[in-house]
Amino acid sequence: MAIQKEIWTAAIVENLFASNSFLSKAFNADEYVNQGKTVHIPQAGAPSGVKKNRTELPATVAKRTDTDVTFVLDEYTTNPICIPHADTVELSYDKRESVLRNDKLKLADEVALSFIDAWSPAATRCIETTGAEVDAYTPKATGKRKGLCKADVLALMTKFNAEDIPQEGRYLLLDAYMYSQLLADLTQSENMAFLACADAANGIVGKLFGFNVMTRSTVALYDATKAKKAWSAEGAATDLAAALAWHEQSVCRALGEVKAFENEGDPTFYGDIYSFLVRAGGRILRSDNKGVAAIVQGTPAAKVGS
Repeated sequence: MAIQKEIWTAAIVENLFASNSFLSKAFNADEYVNQGKTVHIPQAGAPSGVKKNRTELPATVAKRTDTDVTFVLDEYTTNPICIPHADTVELSYDKRESVLRNDKLKLADEVALSFIDAWSPAATRCIETTGAEVDAYTPKATGKRKGLCKADVLALMTKFNAEDIPQEGRYLLLDAYMYSQLLADLTQSENMAFLACADAANGIVGKLFGFNVMTRSTVALYDATKAKKAWSAEGAATDLAAALAWHEQSVCRALGEVKAFENEGDPTFYGDIYSFLVRAGGRILRSDNKGVAAIVQGTPAAKVGS
């Protein structure tokens, strides 16, 4: 009987991770990561006021009272992983390089989801989708939802305009399904104009109603009461996917450098051990939450007799 020959390729099929370029579109507080645990963001008090044709002098003098909002920096760490000595000499692919790259990407992905959660506003800042019915697609969600359409982005623009949010620096982050729903709702000429504004180098796939549109596989998650929900939580049949909109000066990001730990040639594990750590935190900058909104899936009304 002939000896069966096993063949290993010199490449390895890597894990896939979402794009996190949206993190750069925020107020940058990275410099504070190594200066303490809690970051304070001053909030300006009310302006003094204006009086036309003042007749009473001296005018009343008042002081402005400023406040602050805070957020705590969290520490994210990967589980230590061992690369046995045999794997460094017997495998045709570079397992060390693959392990380290994948762990760093996984760490970045978890941190990005934490920023999305920190930037996701309360129910009072949510707009419901109003498009054609689509199947629910979040984990364990069932039934139908209303898809995203251009009218929803127009409503978002109106909200930002009414609150005097600056025109430049507006961003809209869509998940993979909402992005497809929006493109399907645009006319051919609208689609061409949308895509003509794409800026791949900055992660922008198009521009609509003043919003620089970006996309990643998943964005925000809300429950049936429109309370934000972490992706790590147990999925529910009534969960709602959501897009996130913000102005770059309305959300804050503090992201440290990734620190690598290594113990090469560990005598008890007969291999090399590695792990990573990063400190990060963020929040909505303004205490009134202006400049931030979520477009949450609307739920179709129950059909009569169902």
